[in-house]
Amino acid sequence: MERTRRLRMNKNLRAMVRENHVRVDELIYPVFVIEGKNICEPVESMPGICQYSLDRLPEELDRVVGAGVPAVLLFGIPAHKDEVGSGAYDPQGIVPKAIRLIREQYHDLVVIADVCLCEYTSHGHCGLIQGEEILNDETLPLLARASVVYAEAGADIIAPSDMMDKRVAAIRQALDEKGFVNTPIMSYSAKFASAYYGPFRDAAHSAPGFGDRKTYQMDPANGREALREVEQDLKEGADLIIAKPAMAYLDVLKEITTHYNVPVVAYNVSGEYAMVKAAAEKGWIDEKRIVMEHMTGFKRAGAKMIITYHALDVARWLREEEQEKRG
Repeated sequence: MERTRRLRMNKNLRAMVRENHVRVDELIYPVFVIEGKNICEPVESMPGICQYSLDRLPEELDRVVGAGVPAVLLFGIPAHKDEVGSGAYDPQGIVPKAIRLIREQYHDLVVIADVCLCEYTSHGHCGLIQGEEILNDETLPLLARASVVYAEAGADIIAPSDMMDKRVAAIRQALDEKGFVNTPIMSYSAKFASAYYGPFRDAAHSAPGFGDRKTYQMDPANGREALREVEQDLKEGADLIIAKPAMAYLDVLKEITTHYNVPVVAYNVSGEYAMVKAAAEKGWIDEKRIVMEHMTGFKRAGAKMIITYHALDVARWLREEEQEKRG
């Protein structure tokens, strides 16, 4: 008689037959950098996450490096916003300055630069506007310009999150023309118009001033459409693909990994993080077990890497488990 329980009878045996593993070297930690001095401002809706000015940024980066997390994803909060999001492509903007700081002090840390206008525009949308219309083609040169600025500052990876059509092609062409032919693009290809982004918009000060983002981010009801988005971005030159959010879209993540031989990144977004933190603070859940179950679920669905605000905790828990094994 076949008894599947035979392979579950003790923890060592379970570990030996385990199909998926969460690894520290596959984690990416989002970091918020803000103009100003001596700022370490907690994000109220994201316990444990702060906005850092450049002079305080090394405090967080030391924790990242100490945890063994290999990569950070940078988001900038400028002192000035305008209609055209000029802070996004200013060589002296907050993100280029943060990149240069990291390159000078943390040589081995992989720096991923998020490319979007939403944090930098006075209206809070991811592209230029005309009335209440978000302009697609007119936005592309600005995204390309920002990408080049970040690459010149020393970014290892460019990650466009705006969801404008044809932006990967525009960015790839701009990077190549400036000699950054080996700088990869990690595209937010399957990015849905989700309610899970609320805490991030608190952290990045990027809530839209009018309307919503449903005309350019994907309809949560559409799964097959995500494959069209991915295919188009790959044709335009994307090297890695992000599925965002992760938890409610594991079917999409799985479909992408099934159809395309490309590294896929799960973005465990702010709302997913905040819900876990809130429930854990109430004592309603076991935070470590829940978080690790989520991480394992992303890997089981096919994610090669995971962007998560839990990264430092996950790294610590994995290190503790390894120490326990060694006795």
